[in-house]
Amino acid sequence: MGMYLNPGNKGFATIRNGAYVDKTGLIDYVNSTLNTPLKLTSFSRPRRFGKSFAAKMLCAYYDRSCDSHSLFDGLAISGAESYERHLNKYDVIYLDITRFISTGRDVRNVVKNIQSQVIEELKSAYPECIKENEQILADALFCVSHATKKMFIIIIDEWDALFLEAKEDEKLQKEYVQLLRGLFKGGTTTDETIAGAYMTGILPIKKYGTESALTDFQEFTMTNPDELLPYVGFSEAEVQELCTRAEVDFDEMRQWYDGYSFEDCCSVYNPNSVMQAIRKRRFRNYWQTSESFESLKQYITSGFDGLKDAIVFMLGGQHIKIDTGTFQNDITSFENRDDILTLLVHLGYLAYDAKKQEVYIPNLEVTDAFKIAVKNTRWDEVNKALSHSDRLLRATIEGDSKMVAEALELAHETCTSSLEYNDENSLSCAILLAYYTAKNEYEIFRELPTGKGFADYAFIPRKGVDKPPMIIELKYNKSADSAIRQIHDNRYAGKLAGFGGKVLLVGVNYDKDAKGEERKHHTCIIATME
Repeated sequence: MGMYLNPGNKGFATIRNGAYVDKTGLIDYVNSTLNTPLKLTSFSRPRRFGKSFAAKMLCAYYDRSCDSHSLFDGLAISGAESYERHLNKYDVIYLDITRFISTGRDVRNVVKNIQSQVIEELKSAYPECIKENEQILADALFCVSHATKKMFIIIIDEWDALFLEAKEDEKLQKEYVQLLRGLFKGGTTTDETIAGAYMTGILPIKKYGTESALTDFQEFTMTNPDELLPYVGFSEAEVQELCTRAEVDFDEMRQWYDGYSFEDCCSVYNPNSVMQAIRKRRFRNYWQTSESFESLKQYITSGFDGLKDAIVFMLGGQHIKIDTGTFQNDITSFENRDDILTLLVHLGYLAYDAKKQEVYIPNLEVTDAFKIAVKNTRWDEVNKALSHSDRLLRATIEGDSKMVAEALELAHETCTSSLEYNDENSLSCAILLAYYTAKNEYEIFRELPTGKGFADYAFIPRKGVDKPPMIIELKYNKSADSAIRQIHDNRYAGKLAGFGGKVLLVGVNYDKDAKGEERKHHTCIIATME
């Protein structure tokens, strides 16, 4: 047992000692690829989405230097036909790239250190197989396999760490890619040496032009998880079970950490945040201690045309159409705003709807991250709108119609250009940006089932929140009073009768002057209904 060659199962044993959500079905998928043309797997996910847990699980399962039956018996993989056939049957090479970076004196020596340190362990285990002066890892592995007829499983955790740490050092990056190509380039050498490989990281495999640097890998990403979708994060059923066992409110958990949806799965949760909330029995932004808001600010203020407008619209609850195809899978090669937005998908700051090719902010936790990042920008008008949001809810409840009208007017102007001022999406953005902080205490729904028009909102207080439900209706070139009448006429408030007490009715109008030009002026009436 070594650090890189056959590291054992202690890492996964530690994981199993805590509250564990069974993701061992991933092993059965990897088993199905071994010694086939599909044997090279790359699965990228954001930080805190269980990447290292999966890597340690695979090490424990394949490593022939230990017996891992006690760790896997009773889990999903133990019922698979492939279970016994591959359990603890291989030499495993485990490379945690972040460890090589953090323990090395000079990041420029990382590739050299990877090869030399792994070769040293191979020499200790197979001294008769490797030349004394061997420096090429791929050649050392081949020599061992050729002499012993044993094959390797290679597991690389945080494969893209060099691209994140040395993002400007193209020479080092190319040296690293050449190492990977040497290991996984295909042909007789790879087929005789490697039974399978699994790489995990944040970024998909680096592109050069439109081609992947490692073309033989089967890639699974946050934009295309395909068969590995069940292992991206926690499913809704898994979170419900965790909440039931821990007696934690599932509805609050859903609002805070759900929202990553895919075509064949409606709900995916951030695993780390869910477990933190259960352990600490507190719902909050757990990325604040694990993510760099300075880097988020850097990306969203990078100056590409349309990027700021896209961020503002998403802060206002909108989905934005993007093209993910030009992203080069690194953090420096950006050509347009869509490259930045695609990066934010892979970092977990945005969710991606592959069917509609749209991105959006998924949940309260990430919403909070954006709010912190935006507050540290020079987007004065956006920060002003967000600042007003802190006071707007109180003003609405207190019946301060003047303040409400002013805040909505500011948000409306922030969300849109004059050419799009009457656009339905800009109106929706205005409401949700203006009431930005209300999301912490209310679930906000657009269009009641009996609603008509496009600016009808219901604010439903969250469990345990002692605030009145609200209906908000916008009108264009009419009157705030007509908005209130429409709420009454269509009996919108009746949908909120189950909450008891009073329902706030908020009617807002903006109009244009006699010359037909936009006069971005809003008026407001606030009424109540028992």
